[in-house]
Amino acid sequence: MKKTIITVVGKDTVGIIAKVCTYLAENEVNIEDISQTIVQGYFNMILITDTSRSNKEHGVMAEELEKLGTQIGVTIRCQHEDIFNMMHRI
Repeated sequence: MKKTIITVVGKDTVGIIAKVCTYLAENEVNIEDISQTIVQGYFNMILITDTSRSNKEHGVMAEELEKLGTQIGVTIRCQHEDIFNMMHRI
């Protein structure tokens, strides 16, 4: 299993979840866990995903998600689980 952590942050608008989840489904990425909240008009979402079925390389997926974020007015970051964990160690 290849876990990837995806974060989405930006001003809340209609369709953010739908567009991100559509991209993931089209690329055979399974969402294992998802959390989202809106704080004073700002949308925050974190997804734990399994990318093992996707044919897309991680770097390509990260670039495409970043472009999608730009199109919908949010910042999307995509990191391998190991890198995410190393960056957030105490």
